[in-house]
Amino acid sequence: MTLAKRLTEIRSLHTASPGPICVAGWVRTRRDSKKFSFLEINDGSTAASVQVIADGTLENYTTEILKLTTGASVWIEGQLVASPGKGQKFEIQAQSVKVVGIADPETYVLQKNEMSLEYLREVAHMRPRTATFSSVFRLRSLVSQSIHRYFSENGFNWVHTPLITNNDGEGAGEAFRVTSLPLADLSQFPKLKNGQTDFSKDFFGEPTMLCVTGQLEGELLAMGLGKVYTFGPTFRAENSNTSRHLAEFWMIEPEMAFWDLEDTMALAEDLIRAVVRDVLSQGAADLEIVSKKTETTSLAHLTNALSSPFARVTYTEAVEILLKSGQSFEYPVAWGEDLKSEHERYLCEKHFQAPTFVYNYPEKLKAFYMYLNDDGKTVRATDLLMPGIGEVIGGSQREDRLDVLESRIRGKGLDPASMDWYLDLRRFGSVPHAGFGMGLERLLAWVTGMGNVRDLIPFPRTPGSCKF
Repeated sequence: MTLAKRLTEIRSLHTASPGPICVAGWVRTRRDSKKFSFLEINDGSTAASVQVIADGTLENYTTEILKLTTGASVWIEGQLVASPGKGQKFEIQAQSVKVVGIADPETYVLQKNEMSLEYLREVAHMRPRTATFSSVFRLRSLVSQSIHRYFSENGFNWVHTPLITNNDGEGAGEAFRVTSLPLADLSQFPKLKNGQTDFSKDFFGEPTMLCVTGQLEGELLAMGLGKVYTFGPTFRAENSNTSRHLAEFWMIEPEMAFWDLEDTMALAEDLIRAVVRDVLSQGAADLEIVSKKTETTSLAHLTNALSSPFARVTYTEAVEILLKSGQSFEYPVAWGEDLKSEHERYLCEKHFQAPTFVYNYPEKLKAFYMYLNDDGKTVRATDLLMPGIGEVIGGSQREDRLDVLESRIRGKGLDPASMDWYLDLRRFGSVPHAGFGMGLERLLAWVTGMGNVRDLIPFPRTPGSCKF
């Protein structure tokens, strides 16, 4: 069969055009009557399965078709016809059913009864076969394409920043080291006279790590290209076993020259709305499948994000709201302390009941590259809090004043000499600029209503777990 013919037949199934058709997929269920069998087949391209009528006169009906079980793979040729039954407009009258691969029901890891999300994480290599996770991963693809399309249509250049780097970026020290030195015995690493590891003997000749952000390099590229964005994996060795954290996750990080914090918040809001429109118009069927598993619906959050403006509140105002809320929080609220998940969710879910920007955070809570306000105590930083998940976006106006940036770097215990290339952006033609980072998995948690980011990436990497 030619590729052109195969693509034509796939399109005919999706548009439900009666006539000859060929479908390859996996068996979801098989039901038998006296003279024929009903096969529910799904090929992973859509949330909907197709019903196949396999007549008892087919030559392999007794020897193979009646032995088909959930998970088996088949190749069906037949006629797409109007269905007299409820639940589907069309079905396939099979003219041949070729069994491609069997699935032994005694050892098949996907059970017929309801499986918990926790169990499915243990068999992550098989969960794309389930209705829930095939829908989740199609939505992941849809959202990713929507993000790329939005930036392309708005004049951004997609850039690729290093996965291996020699700077932390966030300054938190939660990075995975990269080395070619023998790991069998760490005591055998070459040492300097002061006892520290001699990284001049390593592959790159200096300490290196997996990137925790592509932001700093993104800023460099924005200083020549104007508007850029990165979209790729980042890594953090943060020992957090929570529903919101992964060791490997995907980040979207736009950087814009001649922009300020207000511009950045407006961009983030517009991007979220563009994604929501695409999800509602193209992913409604998959959203419905996911909501059946979670027993929740994210539709209210999505439609509200389109119909109402996002709330905006300063960090200081947010603290006052929390202190006056009358709520009993596990973690105390005080100016100068970071907002916890429970605080974030109260603000966006109960107080504002909308996606909420909190901005102008205390300087001591944020990274060295954020623009210092005139009060000397706060920086032009913002977090976007989303109902159901909390923080999804963190952004800021970047510090473009050379003397202030050098002082901030020293204040964070870093050496300005190690950031000389970054400081050059302020020495030669410095301009106001801004950007943000958006975690793809957290955005998907909000879009889908799934409560754990481990269920929104095909192969989750978390403390103590790096399977597959």
